[in-house]
Amino acid sequence: MPRGRYSLHDPHDHTPLAEEHFQCAPGPSGWRYTSLLTTPAGEHRGSVDLTLDDLGRPLRLELHAGSWQVRGAALDGVTWVRTDPTGTHATEGNVRAHAFTGTSPAFLIATARLLRLTPSSPATRVRLVAFTDPVLAPRTVDQSWALVTREAHATDSGPLIVDEYQVTALDTGEQHTVHLAGDVVLAAPGLELEDLESPPSVFP
Repeated sequence: MPRGRYSLHDPHDHTPLAEEHFQCAPGPSGWRYTSLLTTPAGEHRGSVDLTLDDLGRPLRLELHAGSWQVRGAALDGVTWVRTDPTGTHATEGNVRAHAFTGTSPAFLIATARLLRLTPSSPATRVRLVAFTDPVLAPRTVDQSWALVTREAHATDSGPLIVDEYQVTALDTGEQHTVHLAGDVVLAAPGLELEDLESPPSVFP
């Protein structure tokens, strides 16, 4: 069960945004990721709880940011309920999309798990609902994912398989690179893996 810490920062000016303390593991239903976020000053900022099924679809998502909360799942596309700080004006949403995304590294792993690309696969288009900080506002985004390389790196506990993805935002054409090893993000824009207590899990 990998557990560790990511640091999140603004990908443009590198302003520190948060620390994300996480643990994740394959389970009976598929895969689960939980994390707590703190500000650079150490104050509680929010949490992430994401469970995927065996096909990589979101069985359950619960996000907290400040006083805002989102609960969602794959249902007729993706469906969610977003609750405001007072709890009096819950709003529901539904989009014909494949999954969710956001600032947490969990969503990069989830999208890669959903697409199951190989180095010979063509670039694949995916529609996601992004919940943007700091108020978890939903926004539909279209991306293209391609698995550029898959390399084995020798470690003390055996070979570590690292996948390099090229992700393109289809509305702007902006491209970035994501490096994944199993269910851990090694590098991506706006985040750094600062600490990892055990090796990544290997998906079957």
